[in-house]
Amino acid sequence: MRSDSKADGSTEHVEHTAVVVGSTETSSTIDDTTTEHYTKYPNRWSRVREIIREPAAEFFGTMILIIFGAGVDCQVVLSSNTAVAPSPKGDYLSINFGWAIGTALGVWFSGGVSGGHINPAVTIAMATFRDFPWRKVPIYIFSQIMGALCGAGIIYANYIHAIDLYEGGRHIRTVPGTASLFSTYALDYMTSVSCFFDEIVGAAALLLVVCAFGDKNNGPPPAGLVPLALFITILGIGASLGMQTGYAINPARDFGPRLLTAMVGYGKEVFTYRNQFWLWCPIIAPICGALIGVLIYDTFIFTGAESILNRPNARARAHHEQARNLERHKMPACVEEIV
Repeated sequence: MRSDSKADGSTEHVEHTAVVVGSTETSSTIDDTTTEHYTKYPNRWSRVREIIREPAAEFFGTMILIIFGAGVDCQVVLSSNTAVAPSPKGDYLSINFGWAIGTALGVWFSGGVSGGHINPAVTIAMATFRDFPWRKVPIYIFSQIMGALCGAGIIYANYIHAIDLYEGGRHIRTVPGTASLFSTYALDYMTSVSCFFDEIVGAAALLLVVCAFGDKNNGPPPAGLVPLALFITILGIGASLGMQTGYAINPARDFGPRLLTAMVGYGKEVFTYRNQFWLWCPIIAPICGALIGVLIYDTFIFTGAESILNRPNARARAHHEQARNLERHKMPACVEEIV
């Protein structure tokens, strides 16, 4: 059976049915029936899914990141209290591994659909220097923040009793205290400038490596292994740069869980801490660092046409137009021989 498609191809339906019948005098048996459908929109939900597929991938990818990242924070820190667990369940290296695994799995989940940004700093940097459409930036960032908020909510619900024991009661919530299990807070000796610089360095290092992973002329990882390479990257950043500010390097990773902590009882202190630390350190600094990282890579290494730094200038365009005009007016070889 075949149904012709409309102009937009939305109702195209092709069905092939093969039936092999073996018969005797008294019965017949269907040996095999195969039905194949080739339809872009087989039902109404498929049309909706086409619209929300990329934002949904960013939402769930970021949620996975926070489930593993905030989850390992809670397990390692809360288990240090004997009222919560008889012995500690991990150390700082465990935290590094947890966040690295969360990043790898989040990108693995979303990479084939949305590109696996799961980080507003990556989205903004790719829109600024590469060909990522600016029209997608708002919905990507919104999806990433909401995914982080929901992931933090899941972890908070999972560890709420352990948090109660650690804090000393259901209505006791301290900042940074257990709020630092979900968002980043700097060490006391860090100045504002030092915090800002720390996050810029971490985000710039991340984007330098991310750009290399996507550069086909610079030995990128084999197909499907980018998440593994990101695992190594995040593990390295956490192990070497994570102590002083908590290595947010991702505005959604910090802002989503921070919203959650404000909602569940930590109050406005999560935003007033150190003169709006939440804004200039884990949000603005990673975005600046990401822009710096891509700028450095595209300036000195990248040769792809999708970078704004590799677009032809006025002189190159004029030369191209002149060469095209000369080619257009050039006489064919057979005419030249006659002349």
